[in-house]
Amino acid sequence: MSRVVLAMSGGVDSSVAAHLLLEAGHDVIGVFMRHGEEAIEVCSIDSSRANSPLLPMLNSRADHKQGCCSASDAEDGRRVADRLGIPFYALNLQADFSQIIDYFVDEYSIGRTPNPCVMCNNWIKFGKLFDYADSVDAEFVATGHYARLSDAGAGELPALCRGIDENKDQSYVLFGIKRDYLARMLLPVGSYQKPQIREMAARLGMNVAEKKDSQEICFVTSSKYDEFVRARQTNVNTSGEIATTEGEVVGTHPGIEGFTIGQRKGLGVAMGEPRFVVRIETETNRVVIGPREALGRTDLTANQTNWLVDPPSETFRCEAKIRYNSPASPATATVLSEDRLRVVFDDPRFGVAPGQAVVCYDGERVLGGGWIK
Repeated sequence: MSRVVLAMSGGVDSSVAAHLLLEAGHDVIGVFMRHGEEAIEVCSIDSSRANSPLLPMLNSRADHKQGCCSASDAEDGRRVADRLGIPFYALNLQADFSQIIDYFVDEYSIGRTPNPCVMCNNWIKFGKLFDYADSVDAEFVATGHYARLSDAGAGELPALCRGIDENKDQSYVLFGIKRDYLARMLLPVGSYQKPQIREMAARLGMNVAEKKDSQEICFVTSSKYDEFVRARQTNVNTSGEIATTEGEVVGTHPGIEGFTIGQRKGLGVAMGEPRFVVRIETETNRVVIGPREALGRTDLTANQTNWLVDPPSETFRCEAKIRYNSPASPATATVLSEDRLRVVFDDPRFGVAPGQAVVCYDGERVLGGGWIK
């Protein structure tokens, strides 16, 4: 029997993941990651004390407060854990999570579009959570991500692959994890369709069977990213002009943090026909808008690359995704250096945004990727 630390968010996916792990014969420890600016305590454990031998002996309880990664989420997770008969703890990761908030604010402040979910996977879910797993002698770390791990051959690390459910596939947000971690990861729900997971939860009597999926960034409770950023950058002025691709100034804006490449709504100007954010000129804080065709890009460069296969040394064919919710498109990729990658698409892609990740696939398998420069 292998001990598994499972990240439990209080949602249906990680809840059913707990059941599937138990069904496979694992010894499961459920962990709720407390990382909001205001959150909850469920037998709250400071990550700096993760090596304490008393950790597995703590009892679960919930003290309610308001905020993101909410008390109700933790309570949902605790109820599922109680129903399944597994221990349920919370790690106090607020101090560690502050670096993700800083990254989010800093990126928007310089006209880039951050992806905190990828960073959370890299730094916390498949970072700090492995530290905790080691402290309780757990062999594996598991999550409710819709992705799969498949056998890549004798003596080789598992391959990270797309989830079976094309509409829920989350392999894109896992591209940045350390390759060595693949051997210690479990992704129980990746081989199922989302409706199957909900049906399983209902059959098991889980209170989260019909719970809605989270759509927003967990620490921005108002959904207004620009206000969140400005509240933390009080001494920075990022306001500027809004101009067309022809150079005509058509308005002003309170801050570039309110815009992302490809954005159509909320531009603050009326042009009579749809206009999109084509680029953000950070030197002057100018936001340039234009028709959709002005968004088309056939190539990009990326840095801070991470590979889940042996790093390619030559140009190779692949399918590449530029955002989590965009389809993968045929492309030719070239490794420019140890840290840099160039991707040339067969057809123009719309909405290539600096700060987002480009992820390369070989069929179902994630090869790796980098951050669009």
